[in-house]
Amino acid sequence: MFVLQVAVVVLLAIGAVVMLTLAAQRESTREADNRSLAVAQGFASSPGIAQALKSPDPTAILQPRVAEAQTGSGVDFLGVLNRDGIYYALSSLSGQAGVRTTTDMAPLLAGRTVKEEAVGSLGPQVRVFVPVKGPDGTVDGVVGAGITLEHVSDRVTGQLPAVLGAAVGAVVVTTGGAAVLSRRLLRQTRGLGPAEITRLYEHHDAVLHSVREGVLIVGGDGRLLLVNDEARRLLDLPADVERRHVTDLGLEPRMAELLISERVATDEVYLAGDRLLAVNVRPTSLHGGPAGSAVTLRDTTELRALAGRAEVAQERLKLLYDAGVRIGATLEVTRTAQELADVAVPRFADIVTVELLEPVLRGDEPAKDSTEMRRTATSGVRQDSPLYPVGELIRFAPNTPIASGLASGRAVLEADLRTTDSWQAQDPERARQILDYGIHSLISVPLRARGVVLGLVNFWRAQAFDAFGEEDLSFAEELAARAAVAIDNARRYTHERIMAVALQRSLLPRGLPEQSAVEASHRYLPAQAGVGGDWFDVIPLPGTRVALVVGDVVGHGVHAAATMGRLRTAVHNFSALDMAPEELLAHLDELVAQIDTIEAAAEENGQEITGATCLYAIYDPTSGVCTIARAGHLGPALVHPDGTVTFPDTPLSPPLGLGSGLPFESAALQLPEGSRLALFTDGLIKDRHRDLDTGLDLLRDALTGHSDRTPEQTCQAVFDALQPERTHDDVTLLIARTRLLDPGQVTEWDVPSDPAVISRVRADVTRRLETWGLDQLAFTAELIVSELATNAIRYGAQPIRLRLLHDRNSLICEVADSSSTSPHLRRAAATDEGGRGLFLIAQLAQRWGTRYTARGKIIWSEQALHDRTAEPGTGLADVLLSQWDE
Repeated sequence: MFVLQVAVVVLLAIGAVVMLTLAAQRESTREADNRSLAVAQGFASSPGIAQALKSPDPTAILQPRVAEAQTGSGVDFLGVLNRDGIYYALSSLSGQAGVRTTTDMAPLLAGRTVKEEAVGSLGPQVRVFVPVKGPDGTVDGVVGAGITLEHVSDRVTGQLPAVLGAAVGAVVVTTGGAAVLSRRLLRQTRGLGPAEITRLYEHHDAVLHSVREGVLIVGGDGRLLLVNDEARRLLDLPADVERRHVTDLGLEPRMAELLISERVATDEVYLAGDRLLAVNVRPTSLHGGPAGSAVTLRDTTELRALAGRAEVAQERLKLLYDAGVRIGATLEVTRTAQELADVAVPRFADIVTVELLEPVLRGDEPAKDSTEMRRTATSGVRQDSPLYPVGELIRFAPNTPIASGLASGRAVLEADLRTTDSWQAQDPERARQILDYGIHSLISVPLRARGVVLGLVNFWRAQAFDAFGEEDLSFAEELAARAAVAIDNARRYTHERIMAVALQRSLLPRGLPEQSAVEASHRYLPAQAGVGGDWFDVIPLPGTRVALVVGDVVGHGVHAAATMGRLRTAVHNFSALDMAPEELLAHLDELVAQIDTIEAAAEENGQEITGATCLYAIYDPTSGVCTIARAGHLGPALVHPDGTVTFPDTPLSPPLGLGSGLPFESAALQLPEGSRLALFTDGLIKDRHRDLDTGLDLLRDALTGHSDRTPEQTCQAVFDALQPERTHDDVTLLIARTRLLDPGQVTEWDVPSDPAVISRVRADVTRRLETWGLDQLAFTAELIVSELATNAIRYGAQPIRLRLLHDRNSLICEVADSSSTSPHLRRAAATDEGGRGLFLIAQLAQRWGTRYTARGKIIWSEQALHDRTAEPGTGLADVLLSQWDE
């Protein structure tokens, strides 16, 4: 065999050398032909050749050029001929100008190129002749170039050593490889000849396929190398399984994992279809063999009962795994109870019912020794069972097995309900209906967590199932224990959420205050996942104005709710100072930044809270102007009296607490009477299933039209259109419909800087109050106007204006001047001649204060329309005299 292989290789090498030599010669000849043609064409088309042929002495001109071109072109000869075939110039080792060519000139004179192999003065050669044409297309001469065949042969001879070397190398390598292969084959066959190997293979094949035990050989790479007929039958394998990976054979995953694991296995039982197989595995590498495994299989029908129990156990484990995944997916008590009922039907029971103690449903700690529960969840293969419906309050009779199980905290098994009477004492009539329905077996398990009973889960079986047994009882207890932990977690979360919601609602307005500027209504909905930091406010301001506020603290939980309460209180305090919206937000920004710093210093991880957003608007019903400033918050929606909806372009400032240092800006909107202003937080329009633009479009659609809607109706319409099924963030909505104060309820006077005009101003005020029917307030109003106007004349600057506003609940007096100096209330000494005016105003007015404007300040006071403190004889003298008592 080795000699035959060497002979074949040598013959192939000789043939390859001959073929390569012939190919090289053909290629060299073709290259000589192409090079001669290129040189001839290039020289014939070079500048000046045609003119040289027509010159008196062509040889003198052309001979130097021909010699130079032949030297650099690599051809053996190059010449220029006239029309008679005589060389004008020739560069060759053996020829010179003046000789005649042996080439036929007729085709050349006809303008065609001639290629030929001929014998010239240099011997056999390849040559090409190209005509030289004049401008008129006539042939003036011919350029010829050629390479000798000897030159071509030299190139082939130069390549021959490399070809022969390669052939010899191939022969040596192949011969060596054949020798190594033959030696290895001889060693692997242990010196056996072909006949012996054939007999040995036939014997092993006969034994392999005749035994009644499945045999498989699996390689180290997990591929099946050998399989006998019995293994094909037991594993139901197709005919072409050799060389396929074990995991691609469609085997049961545990079986496939065993076959490729190379671990020792002895009579391990595996399920393959409807067969139980005893599997033995021995690694082939233990005795010096290659990596892999030898596997034997036996059909063990006597182990079918064991396989049935293994299958049941596997199914129970899978059911427990599914229960761990499904139960407790949410932190809602009732939904967790329903998940427990759903996961056990129909894989463990036909019907499952869950009852929980009332405190558990509310999130409270359950009471001990209570047998009164409410049915919280039920699930069954049919929906017409006679069991108590969901929501029914059940009081378990003391002597029933269920009550005993609750008292002891242990599960109760009633394998056959038809043969026991104790459970029927709860409700005999319903018990009869349950038996007629086909329910025949029951397991009742208390739901215990942290040593406390939370409720009860009942597993019922009807005709489709066998009766419950002791193994089912232990499984039911395990399933109930896992569910009880999830229910208790949901209860504790519910308790914390109720507390957080109660805290948040206590920090939010209980109701909207009475005021004349707007008619307002609101909606607030806490997130189901946990309360957040949304808040709103309607704050009455002096001069019949009102402040509308909506804000959102970033984050959720009690911390966000507490932060919200702090910010809401701060907004109220800043509003009491009568600040402009942009100024109030600037102060609020400093407060949030300070809170962030304190919180960050207190936290161990050093992380700061994110901050908050806020929209603050002041509406003045005397002018219809609404001034709005917002910090990182969504702008308002404006519903015009005709029902059209716009989103006014208001300046957006950074969220509160970022410390950006940027100024806060505001915008003034002129609102017609009856306009509706909608302020909201992002939880209303943003959701997991819609983006911001989609939410704004839905809000626009909900607000458009229906100009006759009240704010309350508008709130409800918006919530109906936008409220998601499950809120993941707080939702806050505030709708305010604007009013305008009747011009007849507003009176203004210019006050000259002359104290003598005070009496005239008092008289004008008295007449106006008589017109409004407020004669009872005339005395106190005169005192207040006199004091405020006198102070403005003495300490203020022109222009000075006095304005009276007749609101529905109060009389408002405002004195404005262009000075920014504000008076302060103080207690005058007994020897002071002045300093008691503001004290009198504070005693006579319901409230008073100062607010600054862009051009000065306004000092205002409010008197309640039902106030009687300023009437003569009702205590005013005591107020005045008390100043001298101290």
